[in-house]
Amino acid sequence: MQDNEKKPALRFKGFTDPWEQRKLGDVADIVGGGTPSTNNPNYWDGDIDWYAPAEIAGQIYFDSSQRKITEQGYENSSAKMLPPGTVLFTSRAGIGKTAILSKKGCTNQGFQSIVPHNDELDSYFVFSRTDELKQYGELVGAGSTFVEVSGKQMAAMNLKMPTTIEEQQTIGRFFKRLDTLITLHQRKYEKLVNIKKSMLNKMFPPNGASVPEIRFKDSTDPWEQRKLDEIANFSKGVGYSKNDLCEEGTPIILYGRLYTKYETSIFDVDTFVKGKAGSVYSKGGEVIVPASGETAEDISIASVVVKPGILLGGDLNIVSPTTEYDSAFLALTISSGAAHKYLSSLAQGKSVVHLHNADIQSVSAKFPTKREQEKIHLLFGKIDTLITLHQRKLEKLVQIRKAFAERCFLQSRKEFVMAFTKEADFEEAVVKLLIERGWKDGVLKNYTEQQLIQNWANILFENNRGIDRLNDYPLTDGEMQQIMEQVMNAKTPMKLNEFINGKSVLIKRDNSDDKLNFGKEVSLKIYDRLEIAAGLSRYQIAEQPKFPIKSKILNDRRGDLMLLINGMPVIHMELKKSGVSIKQACNQIEKYAAEGIFTGLFSLVQIFVAMNPEETVYFANPGPEGQFNPSYYFHWADFYNEPMNDWKDVTTALLSIPMAHMLVGFYTVADGSDGILKVMRSYQYYAASKISDAVSKAKWENDQQRGGYIWHTTGSGKTMTSFKSAQLIASSKDADKVIFLMDRIELGTQSLKEYRNFAEENEEVQATENTDVLVDKLKSTSPSDTLIVTSIQKMSNIKDDAQNKLNPNDIALINAKRLVFIVDECHRSTFGDMMQTIKHTFPKALFFGFTGTPIQGENQKKMSTTATVFGNELHRYSIADGIRDHNVLGFDPYKVLTFKDSDLRKAVALEKAKAYSVDEALADPQKSKVFYKYLNLPMAGGKDALGEEIKGIEDYIPNTQYEGEEHQKAVVEDICENWQTQSRNSKFHAIFATSSIPEAIQYYKRFREAAPWLKVTALFDPNIDNNGKGITKEEGLKEIVEDYNARYGQDFGIPTFAKMKKDIAARLAHKLPYQRIERTPEKQLDLLIVVDQMLTGFDSKWINTLYLDKVLQYENLIQAFSRTNRLFGDDKQFGTIKYYRRPHTMEKNIADAVKEYSGDKPFGLFVDKLDKNVEKLNALYAEIKDLFVSAGIEEFSQIPADMAERKKFADLFQSFNENLEAAKVQGFEWDKPIVIVNEDTDEKTELHADFDERAFKVLALRYKELFTLNPDGGENDPDDDVPYAVNSYLTTIDTADIDTDYMNSRFEKYLKIFYQEGAEAEAIHQAETELHKTFATLSQEEQKYANIFLHDIQSGAVVPQPGKTLREYIAEYIAQKQNDQIHKVAEVFGLDEKKLRAFMRANITEANINEFGRFDDLKATVDKAKAKAYFEAIEGTKLIPPKVPVKYDKLLREFIVSGGFDLKMPKES
Repeated sequence: MQDNEKKPALRFKGFTDPWEQRKLGDVADIVGGGTPSTNNPNYWDGDIDWYAPAEIAGQIYFDSSQRKITEQGYENSSAKMLPPGTVLFTSRAGIGKTAILSKKGCTNQGFQSIVPHNDELDSYFVFSRTDELKQYGELVGAGSTFVEVSGKQMAAMNLKMPTTIEEQQTIGRFFKRLDTLITLHQRKYEKLVNIKKSMLNKMFPPNGASVPEIRFKDSTDPWEQRKLDEIANFSKGVGYSKNDLCEEGTPIILYGRLYTKYETSIFDVDTFVKGKAGSVYSKGGEVIVPASGETAEDISIASVVVKPGILLGGDLNIVSPTTEYDSAFLALTISSGAAHKYLSSLAQGKSVVHLHNADIQSVSAKFPTKREQEKIHLLFGKIDTLITLHQRKLEKLVQIRKAFAERCFLQSRKEFVMAFTKEADFEEAVVKLLIERGWKDGVLKNYTEQQLIQNWANILFENNRGIDRLNDYPLTDGEMQQIMEQVMNAKTPMKLNEFINGKSVLIKRDNSDDKLNFGKEVSLKIYDRLEIAAGLSRYQIAEQPKFPIKSKILNDRRGDLMLLINGMPVIHMELKKSGVSIKQACNQIEKYAAEGIFTGLFSLVQIFVAMNPEETVYFANPGPEGQFNPSYYFHWADFYNEPMNDWKDVTTALLSIPMAHMLVGFYTVADGSDGILKVMRSYQYYAASKISDAVSKAKWENDQQRGGYIWHTTGSGKTMTSFKSAQLIASSKDADKVIFLMDRIELGTQSLKEYRNFAEENEEVQATENTDVLVDKLKSTSPSDTLIVTSIQKMSNIKDDAQNKLNPNDIALINAKRLVFIVDECHRSTFGDMMQTIKHTFPKALFFGFTGTPIQGENQKKMSTTATVFGNELHRYSIADGIRDHNVLGFDPYKVLTFKDSDLRKAVALEKAKAYSVDEALADPQKSKVFYKYLNLPMAGGKDALGEEIKGIEDYIPNTQYEGEEHQKAVVEDICENWQTQSRNSKFHAIFATSSIPEAIQYYKRFREAAPWLKVTALFDPNIDNNGKGITKEEGLKEIVEDYNARYGQDFGIPTFAKMKKDIAARLAHKLPYQRIERTPEKQLDLLIVVDQMLTGFDSKWINTLYLDKVLQYENLIQAFSRTNRLFGDDKQFGTIKYYRRPHTMEKNIADAVKEYSGDKPFGLFVDKLDKNVEKLNALYAEIKDLFVSAGIEEFSQIPADMAERKKFADLFQSFNENLEAAKVQGFEWDKPIVIVNEDTDEKTELHADFDERAFKVLALRYKELFTLNPDGGENDPDDDVPYAVNSYLTTIDTADIDTDYMNSRFEKYLKIFYQEGAEAEAIHQAETELHKTFATLSQEEQKYANIFLHDIQSGAVVPQPGKTLREYIAEYIAQKQNDQIHKVAEVFGLDEKKLRAFMRANITEANINEFGRFDDLKATVDKAKAKAYFEAIEGTKLIPPKVPVKYDKLLREFIVSGGFDLKMPKES
């Protein structure tokens, strides 16, 4: 078990020890059961509980069995007595059902029960892991008659668990409470179902009666008897089966769901099919009764279909009542009382029972007036709503439990998977699975680049043999060279993606045997993304391909696997065995890229895959000029965003055919904005394919406008996803036009630019400068006008704008086309009149929405939600998913009080009591009552248990309280006081949102006055109105624009304010023309003040803080927060939020928004606060310290020799540094106590770090040495799979300035005692020991020479000079040593020593060593005869002359790049 897997993601307070892996049999006894003979009555009906697997269903604790055995029966069977606390585990015919015994008992042989050892395993802890137990049992179980798991197999199960019983019990108690809550809701749900049954019996007349037992107050008329054939028409649905079901299509009701899924009224349907000719669609109001089922009770029920357009499947009887009868009431009548019993009696059949329309027609039932029917149906509708609500709560609780289980436990699933101790075995297994998953056209082992080019030529020949192409004559080397030149000219993966997806390549035939085409240009088909596992597509695996090496001195390079489509290597895989970090596979890929491996034919690689048995990441090829960025190394996940880690799952889901073919053809994006290739994440794939599928199955004639919506959190790449959706639709020709609809004109301009960057060379994304142009594009039949970007404003103007009014023929022409609208940020203005106008103008169009914050029931607008406007949710990727997957950052929100709560409480209470002082309020009983009522209100309002709104103190505070000088000054002071720390010395920028334009102007002036050094500006609507406040606004705007112009040398005015906004946005985002603005801080903008603008739709990874002096809710709150959550790097661990206005209300609003938009996964949204981070740092430091002490190393003076200990140190220090970076942003400073203020009580507590800056930098120094040092002191072999993964960012930590004053003071003390006459040996030894402890601040190299220097002092070889520091001596020794090393190399090889010294003084790397041919010049001075003699003496064998230059090239490179080393000399004979 790797160290980073020894702690679960979620821990209870007070537990920090790593978990351990134990065999279940080591911490529990696994006990089977037995059955007494059933033929002996003396064995049965005793008082010993005896359980069978059939009894274990849903109940947690058992204290009594259905059957019991006697003492005699127990003694004459193999049953074993199990103590209380035993976890029963069914081991056959339904493996994995569990329960806990609350009193002793025994079982039959269908169990392998778990009896925990005292103080080693907690019963509820192991019971809580039922899913793992079940999964393991099903995996290892075997048997021909039925699958069964043995006790021996269960005992061998690996289980990750806490080392203390206390932590197990704490976890067990938590899950017990959760399970109890689930059980409680299950009972409430069942109780409501029973209440409904009871009410049905009492609200319908029994036989012989004309009125029911319970009636509404104003209902007195008797009920009338009617036969159903008198009041309804009857028909049948059209046959569909389960095999016809698909993920997207027309909604359909199948008979089996009536008694398993739906209540009386059916509103939403979640099963879909492709509609067939002659199908039956609902009109709304049909009553449906199953025509067949398993039991008479099951099928004697009815439901009403509320909505039109739903397919009614076969085996459904359809009853359509006349208008005098309420459909829902009729459904209730059929499902209850006498009618239900009668209908049940008519059902015929054995294994399957049937009901026919004739049976239903014969039913006679009693009916009240239409008004009473409707009242009854509404009552039961409310009961059904309650039942559904509790059912959903129950489902949500189960989901929450599952989520907690994933975070509280270290899942052992991958421990069940076979471990691969050899990479070759793993490679063999991967190849085998790939073949099974579609890569079936051959495995090419150990092919060179030239052999792979020939393989490509062979496939091109086979796929292009036609007379107009290759005319049955193979490609020549010259023709393949033409193709390779096109590949090499493309250079970048982005351009090569266009090459691959361009379908064909042109060559000029030079094969003289082809008389017909010789000298002519012919087009060769290379790849068609639409020919998926079909047509001419060929899928091969290149195993251990041989890479060309750029230097003879390098070892041969071989990749692990390359996946070839039509001969082109498009996916490269690097594999590592079990236990080797996935980072090593990534590092291998990066290393190959740096060496120039992925050039020539191999430059066609589009996607890299790094895989070990337990984890896989994939990422796009950045190309020779691009940068590898681990932030864009993605894990694949399933449709519900659960990450896939097991290699088999990933290979099947991501790398199988057809998926891999589509990944290259459809789900890579060549982004023209930065010239790089991007690959889509799993959630983007699912969303794009969902929309594409929905369009392909659309029934355009049905006027069903609601296509659905995508809920993908802000910052997750919605623009790319929406574009890819459109591209898929356009390429499949399933629609004639795809219109990207934006809600702001300027946002449309921004999105247009992004879409055009994503478009391929043969695609055009059309702009719409005005409504005229938009109309022309919509009417056009040109393929280049398929993709259109426009705004809601322009689109809604089409019908009513007087200047651009369409005639009926134009409207008809456009409406005859299949139009798809993709609406970006669909939570915003899609609820207004403009959207309705567009829908009315284009009634047959299909609308899809994209949003990170859908409007839901809690925050609905105009009584509508995103679902009611756009249809069903097609895919969800919530903010919690994004944070968990490190695709966006978490938040660090701070509630900042500018007024004391106690002061506000008192002010509100006095005002409501109409008193001027507390004394006055308390003197009057009536005023006193009012005073205390308000004094005890909560600060923030909310809802009571009945859902009624209750006010809090902040609801009574007027806005003017926050518009005054006192509040504003406090806000400005807080921002300025913490600016340097929060902004990382102005590296990052911030947005400050205010509540109104006048306040924005006031704040601007206050910042200019209080902090003239702060580069600040403001943005808001520049339109000047005539309401009396326009003058102030115009003056403020003029000042803001003039200041901006003066600071940045611009020339904007109020008429060109829109251009200034674009300039500000580019400046904050570091985009054209400000891409490198961080290098010129004077051009940067620190703080942007806004009112509403820039709080949604604006992206910049350079924004790390949002200040709020306004109250936000739900979607607006999450959107605003998300301005800070873009990934950056280690300097930005989270987005910081500070809110000042009505802070308690905002705190509540944050909780509500998080609940609404976390997708039921509220984990990790908020980062730990400073106090928690310091606690973590102290715990991590203690672990690191213990590690070094246990390795026998004092003062962190060197890294441990053991590889496992090094790995643990690497993991611990990485975590330590991450938490330290977060703590620094939150206000942590070296050598200063951390003061934590309780927001409610103002109580202050101090926290102290257990480490100082010196200790941190010493640890950082040791961490750096992981890159270079092996246990034997030599350098790491770069090709070795070291079992720990190091983060190269951490090696840039500056350790050169570690305080050495203390070390020098110990050195001076040592010298004083050493040279003191009569000094005791013990005193000298003690002083030397103290000095040695300070050596931890030195590198290993420096420590070596420090010890040599001390030895020289002690031997008398050196006498220290007064005032000279130990570091100066060390530097001299190292310089002298290097001087000797340089001289020795020059002497041995006879080369130019002056040139070698110049190299050693320069900053030489492997990449720049031969700049301007300087290394070649140095090698040219080598005396080849001397070099030959040296290597022959070292190796003890004769060398042929050509080998000698290769050897001294390698030696000299290593000598120069490493900074020198002692040259190995031959032994003297």
